[in-house]
Amino acid sequence: MNEQANDEFFMRRCLQLARLGAGTAAPNPMVGAVVVCDGVIIGEGYHHRCGQAHAEVNAIAAVKNPDLLCRSTIYVSLEPCSHYGKTPPCADLIISKRIPNVVVGMVDPFGKVNGNGINKLRAAGCNVKVGVLEDECRQLNRAFITFHTKKRPYIILKWAESSDGFIDGVRGADNRPVWLTNEACRALVHRWRAESGAIMVGYNTALLDNPQLNVRAWTGRDPLRIVTDRQLQLPNNLHLFDRSQPTWRLNTINNDGVENLQNVQLPWGADMLPALMQKLYDAQINQLIVEGGTRLLQSFIDAGLWDEALIFKSTTVLGGGVSAPIIDKGRGGVEMIGNVELLTIRR
Repeated sequence: MNEQANDEFFMRRCLQLARLGAGTAAPNPMVGAVVVCDGVIIGEGYHHRCGQAHAEVNAIAAVKNPDLLCRSTIYVSLEPCSHYGKTPPCADLIISKRIPNVVVGMVDPFGKVNGNGINKLRAAGCNVKVGVLEDECRQLNRAFITFHTKKRPYIILKWAESSDGFIDGVRGADNRPVWLTNEACRALVHRWRAESGAIMVGYNTALLDNPQLNVRAWTGRDPLRIVTDRQLQLPNNLHLFDRSQPTWRLNTINNDGVENLQNVQLPWGADMLPALMQKLYDAQINQLIVEGGTRLLQSFIDAGLWDEALIFKSTTVLGGGVSAPIIDKGRGGVEMIGNVELLTIRR
């Protein structure tokens, strides 16, 4: 195995480890690290949760014979930090352990790092290689990168539509929506929710569907719920207002709130979404899922304020109802989940 293939092999293990932090590491990035000596992994770790030890710390702590560190290589999917935050700098730890070789997947876009960790390591005499599997590393932490470069959350638009292009059809006497997907799709959606900081719906979706917007079919934390309610007219007995999880009720009237239910006053019209992005950035929310309805989804599309669209295409024919949002579907990737097609579009 040549050097490049060797580096990629161990970096792929870093990425596998990093993914274990999905849904818990945010707003920090998902990071994995492995320590290698004589071609063998002698320690590995990942960043479990914001405020806890970073991947490098866990990987180094897992090495049973510290005497091997002085002739080892540490692989890490994201540049080691160089500043004091909730934890000490990982670059300082690597230097203190006299690890001579460091292989980095990508530079950290966070302003307090952004190359400083790499420079500190090199100044201390470490041999540092940067950019191994960089595209894969960036893809894994696309929400973290968007948050720090665009100063807003990574925005995912999600909906299910019928084969004839409707997201909702004519309802029966019980007013229940037609289910267009399946149990596997439901579990996948709940996984996405667990990995996101917030989830948003519009007034009509809240009123007609009475969604819970929690994580019931997956394991993980419930996201912040956000609903548009301009004049605070939604009934208080909706699931969204049960105070079981943090909820923002966007309106133009006031900022009153009680535990887990906060009225958030914003301008309406064209200024509403930018103002909301600032609120979410200030709240350290680095990924937002927008689940509907069509008017809300289309407002994000028309504003160019989205990064990824996840669209379930059902075999069901509704024959009429609420039309699905309009988006260019020509550049998406497709996979099948049972009998439902999932189209993924990234900008």
